[in-house]
Amino acid sequence: MALACIVTFLSLAHILSAMRLHCELLLPQIPDNTTASKLLGKWFYIAGASQFPFHLLEMVLIDNGYLDVNPTEQEQELLINQHVTVRDKCFSSNSTYLEVSINNATLIKYAKNQRTMGKLMNSSSKEIFLIQYQMHKEKNYTGLYLYARNQNMSKTQLEEFRDHAKCLGLREEEIIYAPWQKKELCQMKETRQTIPQARRPQMQSKDNSEASGAGHQQLTT
Repeated sequence: MALACIVTFLSLAHILSAMRLHCELLLPQIPDNTTASKLLGKWFYIAGASQFPFHLLEMVLIDNGYLDVNPTEQEQELLINQHVTVRDKCFSSNSTYLEVSINNATLIKYAKNQRTMGKLMNSSSKEIFLIQYQMHKEKNYTGLYLYARNQNMSKTQLEEFRDHAKCLGLREEEIIYAPWQKKELCQMKETRQTIPQARRPQMQSKDNSEASGAGHQQLTT
């Protein structure tokens, strides 16, 4: 009996150790020279998870949406145009951008003050796009958003998203999937845009009053 208990304990320890290792591997994306070009174009919104109740409410209201990632005059800065359909209306915003740098995380920043509000996460497929974000109000909140090149996600890709969410401390009931039941109202336009020089800091701006999150309406300021 004692031997059986020891074997069981060791087996559980091995499983728990493997689970911890799995979470430790979910690091921010380390880009290469071609990362910026791979991020360009349209990414369909698939699901989101958030600890912040207001963001959960926003996600429930969203039927469909997408990100349109565009180049700018700065090679390593990509403007994010966000579009979501809520009921019979289209809402759009371009208040955030991606900053891609070699040997560093790919960050999502606010255009008006360059404050970091999220980062791109590693995934097993180049066809999915995972954004982790942190926000602070009365306490720290975590969120995760899943985008993909097409709306038909495999079971493996969805499980990967759920695993990322669990490792960030997000619960199953905090995950909302986009139903995509309505017509896509927001039309994408191919443009090359610029992040205005006025929005670039001569010195890094610090705006401690910023409390918005990431994702769709959450990416707006």
